[in-house]
Order: sequence, then C-alpha cells, then structure tokens
Amino acid sequence: MRVNTARVWEDADYEKVRKFCNSDEGWVQVYKKKSIEVYTQIVANSSFQMIKACAHFPDVPSSIAYDVLHDCSYRAKWDKHMGSQNTIGLLNPNNDIGYYALNGLATIRGRDFVMQRSWLDTGEEKLICSHSVCHEDYPPQKGYVRGTVILSGYLIRNVGEGCEIIYVSHTDPKGKLPTWLANRVTKTIAPKVIKKLHKACMNYSDWKKNNHPHYKPWNFPDQQVDMPRVDLAKCQPKEYHQEIIDESNVSATSLKEDDDD
Repeated sequence: MRVNTARVWEDADYEKVRKFCNSDEGWVQVYKKKSIEVYTQIVANSSFQMIKACAHFPDVPSSIAYDVLHDCSYRAKWDKHMGSQNTIGLLNPNNDIGYYALNGLATIRGRDFVMQRSWLDTGEEKLICSHSVCHEDYPPQKGYVRGTVILSGYLIRNVGEGCEIIYVSHTDPKGKLPTWLANRVTKTIAPKVIKKLHKACMNYSDWKKNNHPHYKPWNFPDQQVDMPRVDLAKCQPKEYHQEIIDESNVSATSLKEDDDD
C-alpha cells in the first residue's frame, strides 16, 4: 500500500488494514457518545495523526453499508463535501482508480486526490481501502490543493441484524492548516459524518429502487465489462510542484455551524 504505487492488492495488504482497525495499541480516545467513538494515533515521521472512528448501526445490514460506501452516484446525494468524482478505470475486478475533489470549509481551500480503491468481501466482513496514486491525465486541478491519502479503510462486519463500521484514515492534506482544525475533525466533523452515513444507509434502499437497482459492479464483476481499464504506464509516481497554501491563520469562528455537516 505504498503511496503513489498502483498495483492489485494482496491478502497481506488487507490484513494490515484489519490490524489497524482491530488493535487498541497506540490509539487514544478523543470522542465517545452513544454508539460513536473516535480515536487518534501518532504516526512516526508524520506531522499528521491517524484517525479511527467506530460505530454500531443496529438497524443497517452490512451489505447495505457496503453498497452505500461503494455507490458513487448515491454519494453525491448525501455527502455535500464531494465536489466531483470520476472513475478513471479498473485494475482488476476488485481494484480501481478514481479522481475525487472535496469542497473546502469556508475559507479553507478544497483538496483533490487521485486514489486507488481496493475492496474485499469475505461474507462475515467487508473491506474498502484507498491510498493515493498518480495518473498523468489527472494533475492537481485549479482551485484545489492535491492532498495525499496515505491510507484510508473501512472495515464492516456483521453484528446481529446490523453492523459495525470501523474507519481508519491517515491523510496529508498538504499546505499549512490551522492547528484547531485537527480537533474540529476528530470531535465534530468525524462524528457528524458517521451520523450522515447512518442516515444515508437508512435511505439507500428506497433511492436505489429508482436508480439502476440492479447495477452494483462492486458485487457483480460481469457488470464491469464495459468499464475502462487503467494504463499503468500513466500511473508512474510523480512529485507535483504546488504553491504552498498558508491557511494557518484562518479562525475557527469564520466557519458557519453547517460547514461541519
């Protein structure tokens, strides 16, 4: 799962994500309310902490949560921070590469990413994992800062009639961000995102009935026949020279309450 390395994931890669999700070692709890918990962990040689969020959805089957997190068309309906997205192509039936642009918060500029997404469904548990790669057709876009996702992963497992979701993320957003933002992310933004995900899961079945109900290429590889394939020659590691954006002086009071939603 080396950053900027595009390749088909192996069992050992998924196992590393499982260990991050399942281990208590090194994690410090920074938020707990009802069924949502958020943890952080210091990472050696990195200025940015890893985040872990855990939630129990007693009324959402794991299959629905898995579909919601995969379904890019539905994402635009419930995630207002998703600016744009485009699937560049497949590496194989369980690995693709896509472009994602996230809207910023008030005066904080949006970030964009090119990421490889890898997924595995064993029945009892499901994994959706991502990390940053490069693609020569998708350099940093005007108005955005190109961030780096070192690792992002969802682990979804059955719990009775519902499911447990564990999310881990280690991201370098680049630029210079205000020191208060990390606290805002862990204690305000992350819990709200989990709540929105839960609501999205509850509404997904009704939405899907009217939006290509049988189209789920993440579950049915035969539906991937016409999807473009990635040319790995276009995915060679590259360092982009970007203007260093100094947003460290942005005040927390400049954000509206709904900017955290």
